[in-house]
Amino acid sequence: MRTDYLFTSESVSEGHPDKVADQISDGIVDLFLSKDPEARIACETLTTTQLVVLAGEIRCKGVYEDGRWAPGAQDEIEQTVRDTVKRIGYEQDGFHWEKFEFINRLHGQSAHIAQGVDAADNKDEGAGDQGIMFGYATDETPDLMPATLYYSHKILERMAADRHSGAAPFLEPDAKSQVTLRYEGSLPVAATAVVVSTQHAPGYDEGEKEAELHDYVKRVIAEVIPPVLLRETTYYINPTGSFEIGGPDGDAGLTGRKIIVDTYGGAAPHGGGAFSGKDPTKVDRSAAYITRYLAKNVVAAGLATRCTIQIAYAIGVSQPLSLYVDTHETGTVGDDRIEQAILAITRLGGLTPRAIRTHLGLNKPIYQPTAAYGHFGRKADGDFFPWERLDLVDDLKAAFA
Repeated sequence: MRTDYLFTSESVSEGHPDKVADQISDGIVDLFLSKDPEARIACETLTTTQLVVLAGEIRCKGVYEDGRWAPGAQDEIEQTVRDTVKRIGYEQDGFHWEKFEFINRLHGQSAHIAQGVDAADNKDEGAGDQGIMFGYATDETPDLMPATLYYSHKILERMAADRHSGAAPFLEPDAKSQVTLRYEGSLPVAATAVVVSTQHAPGYDEGEKEAELHDYVKRVIAEVIPPVLLRETTYYINPTGSFEIGGPDGDAGLTGRKIIVDTYGGAAPHGGGAFSGKDPTKVDRSAAYITRYLAKNVVAAGLATRCTIQIAYAIGVSQPLSLYVDTHETGTVGDDRIEQAILAITRLGGLTPRAIRTHLGLNKPIYQPTAAYGHFGRKADGDFFPWERLDLVDDLKAAFA
């Protein structure tokens, strides 16, 4: 197994056009789940210059039934969309929360999908789609995430916080970061390159103002990445020069185009399915959450220093088709034994879609906070990010006691 290499991950800010779309889609998911915990949502969002379009399939008691919208429902949807864009901070000529055109093309869920997913008679609830999902954990960081992605997210989170607080008034919402680390013996030893491109106020692309912006970004990087890793770093800050036009005005945004940013920064496989805009019967979302939860608990239990878990489903079928564990030759016990131990934990309910939703408490309006700065490596807090809990550690340890 190769242990010396360079590896890179990127992140994008909450103001990136694709992330604007993700946050809008998950805002709609939260709105519908707040009305009906059993709502079905598949909401896609398109953003571009002064335009937001919603499309997809829904079913929600009290909001959309029998092919009709409830009184006031469409106004509430539009307000949710505008509030999301306002919170992000877009008040620009090319994209303004109060002024963009809004088009709602959501419609009723296909009856053919519903009949496969819904529980009926002696049939358990089936998966909302076929597919393969992956979870991953590594002991590189305290959050058990790949260090390259961890630092990429933290840089942009810090910049967004400074923008919202007014500490960095020259920043605008759109930004991207990228961190390259050199690994020796599978451990990060140096950041060889850090890239940050941030939308900025007029004039911050030359002279003293440009220097102020560059100094600010380097200061953020130094406060996020440990100094021991910054001894041989090359910085690329707004390498194209100017970045005044950004967000949906600079580039169209679509839900689900940042799936690697959302997961593990390329350090683990990805099944291809996006998360945002989907209710938790869609295993693209819920099964990716449970596999992260399982992999994180495996690493936290000391059974491995790295762990990848794959699970597979067929649409309308409740039982998973396969469960696969790979500890990348870092396991203290056999990978097959970890698989058996996971399946033997009764409160996981055999990892059916219903059992996943019940165990993690996913039928709640908890999703918009996931739609920027990654779905994983976040702090479990009340109902939010329950897949980051470490409450399986004792079960896994006991299986090998």
